[in-house]
Amino acid sequence: MQLSRWIWRAALRNPEIRVRVTITAVLVTLFLSTALCATVLFLVRRQVVSDTIEELSKDSRRVVTLYHAGRLQQEIVAPNSELQQVADRRDRVYAATPRMRGRPALPFPPPPQDNDRRDGRICDVDAPGGECFLVVEYQIGLGEDALFVYSLAAEPGLLPRPLLTALLLFSIPFFAGLVGYGTWRSATRTLGPVDEIRRELDEITATDLQRRVPRPARRDEVGLLAESINATLDRLEQAVARQRGFVSDVSHELRSPLAALRMELELALSAPEETDMSETLQAILINTDRLAAVVDDLLALARLEADRNFQRETVDLTELTDQEVLRRPRRAQVTVLSEGAVTVPGGRGELARLLTNLIDNAVRHASREVTVILRLESPATAVVEVIDDGTGIAPEDRERVFERFTRLAEGQHRDAGGTGLGLAISRDIAEAHRGSLILTDRADGAPGARFVLRLPR
Repeated sequence: MQLSRWIWRAALRNPEIRVRVTITAVLVTLFLSTALCATVLFLVRRQVVSDTIEELSKDSRRVVTLYHAGRLQQEIVAPNSELQQVADRRDRVYAATPRMRGRPALPFPPPPQDNDRRDGRICDVDAPGGECFLVVEYQIGLGEDALFVYSLAAEPGLLPRPLLTALLLFSIPFFAGLVGYGTWRSATRTLGPVDEIRRELDEITATDLQRRVPRPARRDEVGLLAESINATLDRLEQAVARQRGFVSDVSHELRSPLAALRMELELALSAPEETDMSETLQAILINTDRLAAVVDDLLALARLEADRNFQRETVDLTELTDQEVLRRPRRAQVTVLSEGAVTVPGGRGELARLLTNLIDNAVRHASREVTVILRLESPATAVVEVIDDGTGIAPEDRERVFERFTRLAEGQHRDAGGTGLGLAISRDIAEAHRGSLILTDRADGAPGARFVLRLPR
């Protein structure tokens, strides 16, 4: 009891995995070895009792043989058993060993009618050597003249083999300690790479995200953990780099309209009599609109990154496209082609922003016309194609246009007020709907760009 309390206190003071595993293994070993030793001792005592009864049975048969041979005397000479009696049904003792002479007949019931032998246990009798005895009884003859041969031996104690008992009791703590030592060494060897990974990860998060934790040679649970941690560090490094670039780009994009606002205000203040107030206010309004557009796009990106579990409903892309096209006039003609309703599950506001960004971008690059095609590619996929008849985008720039604050030279020339965030937001919205957005050549081979949006139905 004291040992168990000490072990549990140690486990609570030092709750390392190896300590808990070792303590559990030691306690299980103690329990199992104790149960095994108790079982062995029980079987040993049972075997001793069986051997004792067998010896008593031999001694009783020897006395029966002497009686039938007519050589039974009042004093029984027994080489093995020192406690024997021969008595009749009236409890008169006819013969006995020296240690049983002068003692009353043993009060033991006769054998059953179909057997001449009975064995058992008896206590509180007049016999030397103990309080309880094992008895083997044989009956000679039948009826009133029948005689009964009793052979007794002191009942074995709970631990009849002291040396074996001592060895078994010593083996309990020995095996528990051996298992505990082996478990500790095995747990230490197994968790050693984990400690190394933890130390390396602490240094990485404090110093350099480009470093990676060591990966063990074995592809076990620890090896898989190291791979997962390195993959997480890869994503973390990319996120940090993306955040730094994002902050740098934001500061750059905000600096230009702010600088223009400041310049217009300084000019107006320095020479108010030479300043055309209408032109100044118009320039301030343009730069303010550009700031508002950047802030709106930044808020949209922040909302997408913070929570992609926005409210979803069944959205008809054909109807939504028509609404976005008719919402405001554009410098190029926009034609919508669809064979009917094309519905997908998603956020109505998010999909409206995606379609608006794609159409505005196509109008910005188109010469005269923009075509929007909506169709079902398969029962599980809806496709929206936004095609313009402009000069197109070079293959090496087709992925770059989806990066934040990326504005190609031709786009800057056509629309100096763009934020460079529209296509990045569009792709993020598509991915939030488990879809994709790519830029490719026109199917008819004509000049221009074709944005292909795929959304699961």
